Amino acid sequence: MRYKRLKIVEQIIIISLIGVLVPSVISWFVINNISQHSLRKELGYSAQMLAKIIENNIFSVLTTDENRLEEIVISLNHISGEYNQNLFLKDVSINSKVFKDFEIIHPSENENFDKTQRIIYEPQTEKLWIVDKIHNDKFIKAEINSKLIKDNILNNIKGEKNRRIYVVDTTGNLVFTHNYDENDFKKSIKQLPVNPVNNIATRFEEIKNQPRVYLKMDDLGLIIIVNTSEELTKSTIIEARLKILIAFLIAAAVTMFLTLMYSYYLYFNIRQLFKGIISVSRGNYKRQIVPITNIFTPREIIFLSEEFNSMISEINASYKKLQEKNKELKLLDGFRSNLVDTVSHELRTPLTSIRGYTSRLLRTDIKIDEATKHKSLLIIKQQSERLSRMIEDLLVIPDIEGAKLNINLEPVNLLNIIENSIYSVKNIETREIENNIPNDFPLILSDKDRLEQVIINLLGNANKYAYEDTPIKLNALYTEDKAIIEISNSADYIDNNTLSTLFDKFIRLDDKTTRTTRGTGLGLYIVKGLVNAMQGEVILESLENNTFIVRIILNLYNNAREKIES
Repeated sequence: MRYKRLKIVEQIIIISLIGVLVPSVISWFVINNISQHSLRKELGYSAQMLAKIIENNIFSVLTTDENRLEEIVISLNHISGEYNQNLFLKDVSINSKVFKDFEIIHPSENENFDKTQRIIYEPQTEKLWIVDKIHNDKFIKAEINSKLIKDNILNNIKGEKNRRIYVVDTTGNLVFTHNYDENDFKKSIKQLPVNPVNNIATRFEEIKNQPRVYLKMDDLGLIIIVNTSEELTKSTIIEARLKILIAFLIAAAVTMFLTLMYSYYLYFNIRQLFKGIISVSRGNYKRQIVPITNIFTPREIIFLSEEFNSMISEINASYKKLQEKNKELKLLDGFRSNLVDTVSHELRTPLTSIRGYTSRLLRTDIKIDEATKHKSLLIIKQQSERLSRMIEDLLVIPDIEGAKLNINLEPVNLLNIIENSIYSVKNIETREIENNIPNDFPLILSDKDRLEQVIINLLGNANKYAYEDTPIKLNALYTEDKAIIEISNSADYIDNNTLSTLFDKFIRLDDKTTRTTRGTGLGLYIVKGLVNAMQGEVILESLENNTFIVRIILNLYNNAREKIES
């Protein structure tokens, strides 16, 4: 079974969920338990401290009240008669803020009276009594102002609204309370140990997160019970737990948000890399990667993008060079094909003529007169010169392309060059050539043989394409530092687009299927290469009046020499 491969962003999200949520949940449970345990201990500790505070307050208040009661008992012992004693006690209760009422008890008359009980609390009436002995086996029972004593005892714990506090005697009778709850009180009394520890705040049977503490006051025979209510637990442990949970949820949400943002930008940039790679695989070498650069973008992505773009630039440059080389190869292939075609076509004609006239001269079966011999030899000479020029043209092409032409620049008399060239052309065809070059034309800086080859090629082209019975005209003029040679003839008009291609190799005005003139199509290409090598320029111009002009611009010798000397 083959499993589906997940995308990078999907993997990052899954890993993020596992890597963020799982540790977060575990951490929340651990921290929550630690916090809960810590708060539970804190609640227990605070309950113990509260029991100690209440103990100190009770001891202080009751000790003071007992002392006051002892003073009253001493006074009673000096008053004769129970009637007078009651009047005294009534008067004291009226003027005392501590004692509200007094009662003289005869144990013999009250079987339920416990002589050992010093503090009595009546939950039904919420009255608190202090008992002391009078002589003659009588006891005085003084009702303490419970509100006053309660206020004094609980004065320092008024903020403990969620604590339930019970003060009982050793028999479990309630002396006074704070936030009384009957069910809670009964449970607390039931869970008290049989032999409580004296004068030490001790935790006992407790509900989870609701610690209970008791403290037995051995001197007064009282037990202080401090319970933690559900409200206090809720306001501490549960709220703390909720706050921790909210904090973890916020932290997890922020972490997931940052992870998703990071994943998005990382995925976007990686997709850019993928698209770039796919483009390259499909032959598009121009596509550049533009990553999103911000705090979420890793340095490696920027590095990869830069390296990829650099690689693409190099590949694109190499591809362009390869295309150029392919074009050159195609041109070379075309050159080879055209060369073979041209050589086979153009060389065949003069060779045929030479062979025919040579065979004719060698025949012994016929008698050939001198005029015929001279004419045959002249034709053989002309065709040989034609072959020589074609071969020379073919041999000079590699030198032009490789910029390896041997050019010997020297002062040249233009008129002599023109006359020699005209003579060479007249030996091929008979056509009127008007030479308008002045005798005093200044010397030009050129290569004599190369310039003559240029003029011969141009005169040959003019002779081929000129209308019949029209002359070829040669003119020349000069400026301060340049010589301008013009060769013109009457011919068909050539548009500018075609005109701009005439300097290319094997370009002819008539194609090989309708060829009407002889030639290799290399004449103007060779002319331009030779003139450029002589630091000159060639310009073609075709006028609408059917005039074709070739201008050759070369440096004057004197001006060039002055520049060299300066």
